[in-house]
Amino acid sequence: MAVRAYELMIIVDRDVDDAANTAVLQRVQELVSAGDGTVPTVDKWGRRRFAYPINHKEEGVYSVLEIVTEAPNLDEVDRYLRLADEVVRHKLIRLPDSEAARRGLLSPAG
Repeated sequence: MAVRAYELMIIVDRDVDDAANTAVLQRVQELVSAGDGTVPTVDKWGRRRFAYPINHKEEGVYSVLEIVTEAPNLDEVDRYLRLADEVVRHKLIRLPDSEAARRGLLSPAG
C-alpha cells in the first residue's frame, strides 16, 4: 500500500481547557504512530471565530496536523474524533502528491 500525506484540521470547543486540547492532539498523534505513521508538524492556530454558529458557539480552538501514513491507518483517528465530546469539527484531506513533495512530506517520486 502506498504512503500518502494528509492534512487534518481539528476544531476543539473553546470552553475546553488547554490541557484537554493538548490531550486530543496527543491522542491523535498516538493513533497515527500506532499505525506506523508520522505527524511531522502540528500547527496550533489558536482561538478563531466561526463563520456561523456551531452548537450555539461562536468560537473554537483550531489545530492543523500534517500526517504521513497509509490510508487504512486513519480509520481509528476518524472514529476517535467523531466520538470525542470536546471536538466540534474535524476535516481530513489527502494532499496531492505534488503538494506533499513541495512541503517535504514525501519524496518527489511519490
